[in-house]
Amino acid sequence: MKRFSCGDVVPNCKARFDAATEADLLAQVANHARNDHGMTSLPDSLVQEVKRHIIDYDGSNG
Repeated sequence: MKRFSCGDVVPNCKARFDAATEADLLAQVANHARNDHGMTSLPDSLVQEVKRHIIDYDGSNG
């Protein structure tokens, strides 16, 4: 599993995402960026920053 916490990139955002693959996780994050942060496009620099904060997650530690 992969996990990303939006607050690692956007201060004070509490959203957290889990997915089986990085691609699935990035799709969730892109949807969140559009719907909750009003972003109409995601610059490559932001995608790279998100990727730097993705962690492996075993599903058992909340």
